Amino acid sequence: VCSSDLVGQCENMFLYDKFFGYYNKTVAQILLNASDIAEEEKKDNLANTFEALLEQGIIPIVNENDSVSYMEIESQEKLFGDNDMLSAVVAVLCKADRLVILSDIDGFYDKDPRFHKDAKLISRIEEIDDSVYQLAGGAGSRRGTGGMKTKLQAADLATSQGIATLVTNGANPDALYDIAEGKKIGTLFVARQV
Repeated sequence: VCSSDLVGQCENMFLYDKFFGYYNKTVAQILLNASDIAEEEKKDNLANTFEALLEQGIIPIVNENDSVSYMEIESQEKLFGDNDMLSAVVAVLCKADRLVILSDIDGFYDKDPRFHKDAKLISRIEEIDDSVYQLAGGAGSRRGTGGMKTKLQAADLATSQGIATLVTNGANPDALYDIAEGKKIGTLFVARQV
């Protein structure tokens, strides 16, 4: 028996394998559930797995193991909330230097740019506090489960572990080159000292 989530995972991995294969890169799928993070031994093993894969030049493709999770069925919630939080958890496990979260807008604004033409992009946030959360508002686009609030929660987790987090528009994949070159783009959430 194959659930729709599992069928989707098969299709996703086929595409990742195909497109990374064009660049002679190998991918590996990792499916996480809450106990992988909650139990210290599993968490350590998972961190070691990421480290071993990356040392061998293998790109981990990570998703929530929600096709077999009774917790999600009972609670009607995702284990990690959404992909933003999942990305922050993975960044922490991998001891990443930086987390890049792609959005459907250019970054974090002082008000919702979909409704306010005078909204201004905030290019740098030193600390994620209550006032920043208030600016985030509620859910975002119809395509995702979260909005800027979930990106803030993910940035909060990552920055608390010393990982600088950048939120920028995913409609412009070339922005990743700009980020790698250190250009100012999107919104940078400054990493806290740990």
